[in-house]
Amino acid sequence: MATHSVPRRDFTHLADVMPRPPILSRWERVRHRQVHWLAECVAEATGVFLYVFAGVGATVPYTIGNILGEPGLSTLFTIGWAYALGIALAIIICSPTSGGNFNPAVTISFVLFRKMSKRKAARYIVAQILGGYIACLVVYLQYRHLILEAQALLASKGTLESTLFTPSGPAGIFALYVSPGSSLGQVFFSEFVCDFVLGLVIWASLDPTNFLVPPSASPWVIALTYAMTIWGFVPVGLSANTARDLGGRFMALTIWGRAASGGSYAAIAALTNIPATICAVLFYEFWLADSSRVVTPIHLDFLAGHEAHIEHGAQMSIMTSTDSSADNKGRIEMFERA
Repeated sequence: MATHSVPRRDFTHLADVMPRPPILSRWERVRHRQVHWLAECVAEATGVFLYVFAGVGATVPYTIGNILGEPGLSTLFTIGWAYALGIALAIIICSPTSGGNFNPAVTISFVLFRKMSKRKAARYIVAQILGGYIACLVVYLQYRHLILEAQALLASKGTLESTLFTPSGPAGIFALYVSPGSSLGQVFFSEFVCDFVLGLVIWASLDPTNFLVPPSASPWVIALTYAMTIWGFVPVGLSANTARDLGGRFMALTIWGRAASGGSYAAIAALTNIPATICAVLFYEFWLADSSRVVTPIHLDFLAGHEAHIEHGAQMSIMTSTDSSADNKGRIEMFERA
């Protein structure tokens, strides 16, 4: 329920000016009353799907082109932009429904610093990983003929076993690996620093006193920061998101079996961004956040609009509930207290 922690405003809801078809209106009432948690999870899964679909889709021609002797079909610059656009689309399309975490590290930070419930966080994390898994599987099916052709070529050269589970191999398109001989200590350090920077930018973009990053700009600020880390540090090894890593890892295990597990690097890729993001949030809250700063007018509108949406949805679910009148009375009283 809404807490009315921001100044009240008069809002025009979509239902006031553009009524939806009756079947969709009925579904909205059911969704608000019974399965809004599922809608949030669908939004989280869809957001990660968009982000991974875009980035992995741009990685396929880069990797397969190099294997088949047709370099230039994609570049690291292209891949960075693809991930950036995917992240921006994820935030723009899905965050109005779920809040737009799209990363288990962000979700865990919300549990620690924004009072998100552990139950909701667990649901989000499962949905996020599932979204990454489905995206990788879809891209694999789209490019399956070329991937199999690349594997056959590597096998004919006798290099399939040594190449398959590396960044330049077909499995490396989906699951993340480091180049043979890499120092895992160096890879961990690079991953931690990149994830710290990403976490810092995300938290700064969520700060309602940040005049330089209004809500409409935050998707692009966050997206371009992801692109920056890809352009600069992918050759060392970069995961940046547990959902992207585990989703791709599980998909690779589905296609290529246990050999695709990733060895010792798998733990670095899957887990490093969580403590790095928490450290970034702590750094921002201790040194950069300031409760004496002024909340920007556009952020006030954004927060008040969000509360009005929650309130309106709650009213819809109460007024259209098929429960007994006594139950309805109890729900209305609970809503009024909120």
